[in-house]
Amino acid sequence: MEKGMNLTLIVWRQKDAKSTGSFATYDARDVNPDMSFLEMLDVVNDDLIKRGEEAIAFDSDCREGICGTCSCVINGVAHGGQKATTACQLHMRKFRDGDTITIEPWRAKAFPVVKDLVVDRSAFDRIIQAGGFVSVRTGGTPDGNAIPVSKEDSDLAMDAAQCIGCGACVAACKNASAMLFVSAKVSHLGLLPQGQPERDRRVLNMVRQMDAEGFGACTVTGSCEAVCPKEITLDNIARMNRDYAVATAQGK
Repeated sequence: MEKGMNLTLIVWRQKDAKSTGSFATYDARDVNPDMSFLEMLDVVNDDLIKRGEEAIAFDSDCREGICGTCSCVINGVAHGGQKATTACQLHMRKFRDGDTITIEPWRAKAFPVVKDLVVDRSAFDRIIQAGGFVSVRTGGTPDGNAIPVSKEDSDLAMDAAQCIGCGACVAACKNASAMLFVSAKVSHLGLLPQGQPERDRRVLNMVRQMDAEGFGACTVTGSCEAVCPKEITLDNIARMNRDYAVATAQGK
């Protein structure tokens, strides 16, 4: 049997949004290299509970890289720095025996800390509600080939639709910008025929809501693209900027 690893965890602990947080140090003993990062935290929490201490609060759901809730900064990088990987898909074999691992929540004004590693990302929900939808009544399910969509537009729309709204782009950006997330949502619907009637209104409303939520400006450093677990590209930001300029010029 492969020998387990012994690690030192430096974890951000914060009781609630109004409290001042600080780092606490914990030992993670005999960690199986095949564990996921969240499974390792589960084991650490089991030990904390057995000792009568409060477990580390962190978000998780699907643990398959789909839902985007496993938001944490690991050793200074959103999701841990493994390409196209969420924290729940990160395995402990990426680390070495004796390593010290620092774990923090997303750091952004628009993502206030709820507790420990848990942040409130409802700002993303409000941006979606501001315009990320198609209101046309389509009736029953249409035939798959009823509305022709070019292969290029279909591929680009599907690439944008992969965004899981995890917020890593915001956490990685020095300005805490949400441009990559918003542009992915704008591109997803704006590239498809069904999204054309509200294309101008959608981009204006979503960008305005993004600004109202307190996200920073984009200075195109590319840090967002580098940490995105679904590899959403900066091309989407360029596309959204063009759509926004056109909508603004038309006085929508």
